[in-house]
Amino acid sequence: MSKTSTKGICRFCQRVFSKAAMTRHLETCTQRTEATATGNQRATKTTRLVHLLVEGRDQPQYWMHLELPAEATLQTLDDFLRRTWLECCGHLSKFEIAGVSYASYPDREFGDKSMRVQVGTILSPGQQFFHEYDYGTPTELRLKVVAVREGEAKGKSIPVLARNEAPLISCQVCGKPATEVCAQCIYEGGGWLCDACAEEHECGEEMLLPVVNSPRVGMCGYTGPA
Repeated sequence: MSKTSTKGICRFCQRVFSKAAMTRHLETCTQRTEATATGNQRATKTTRLVHLLVEGRDQPQYWMHLELPAEATLQTLDDFLRRTWLECCGHLSKFEIAGVSYASYPDREFGDKSMRVQVGTILSPGQQFFHEYDYGTPTELRLKVVAVREGEAKGKSIPVLARNEAPLISCQVCGKPATEVCAQCIYEGGGWLCDACAEEHECGEEMLLPVVNSPRVGMCGYTGPA
């Protein structure tokens, strides 16, 4: 599949923007500003909130804006990314931040550190870092700190501020919307199939996976969010 640009929906006003425009929009969205002000007024406790843009490192058409409390750990962020975009078989994962590896199961001999570190202690506005899930059939993500603000504390929840709409992918045989992808042919840039054409695909039914809105589509045994 080619790296097509995608648009996404703002959680607050439901308007549609491109990825770049969404980053700018979220800074000035009236509905978000009102929701933030209301939350801060009723809050008994506030905290620093870290706004992240996450995208597929090699598939940037998949993206989302998140916000998490600064005291949340990398492990909490890893769990969220797994549930939302990645988890299929309990694979290992890691973050790469400023040359340091923070792993789900750290190997001290290789200098790995634990993910049990608060994001607010290691991240700052404008900083870019990476996440990798499954070292054998990896899905890599690029993350960027868009902003940090003071806001209402909501525990460990990680709300999605905006997310890309599912890319429109055509069946490589007939041109209809693809619903299945071949886990073998995807490595050659193909394998996108509609239901009818999937029945005739030479690699067999056991190689087919559903088309889902995730940068892990077609990889390993991924069938969608947990």
